[in-house]
Amino acid sequence: MSKSKHAGDGYTVGYGKPPTHSQFRPGQSGNPAGRRKGMRNLMTDVKRTLRVPVSVKEGGRSRKISTQEGILLLLREKALKGDARALDRLIELASRFNNEASETVAPALSADDQDILAAYRAEVAPAATPSLPAEPRPRRIRLDDGPFSETDKESAK
Repeated sequence: MSKSKHAGDGYTVGYGKPPTHSQFRPGQSGNPAGRRKGMRNLMTDVKRTLRVPVSVKEGGRSRKISTQEGILLLLREKALKGDARALDRLIELASRFNNEASETVAPALSADDQDILAAYRAEVAPAATPSLPAEPRPRRIRLDDGPFSETDKESAK
């Protein structure tokens, strides 16, 4: 007899098929204390909170900006008034987010300097790129080669 049993209605009880009396009823959760559907995590809440618009009076006029921008403006005002901690945080943020490669401007070089750089590139650049070693060729295996000698092959037939 197999491990599975038949219920009276023809339902086979076995692995992944619990008896009908112990199955979850419709609408009953298997994890009643678990996370609710649609529950957000902290990162989602922080992003949503920083996007909420706030009203700011600037130059006698009121305008709406994001909470994130309002926090940065407040941090800037504190730093300008002499708050050392605000200044440190603002400098850290500036160094982290204000250094884009596209904004960097290289100083203009004279014609002599450009000639020197061109000669350097021509001389050093080919030597600086390492040549890759040749890939080893795949080993070929012959099917007629094997642990048997010719006499063993003939005797095996």
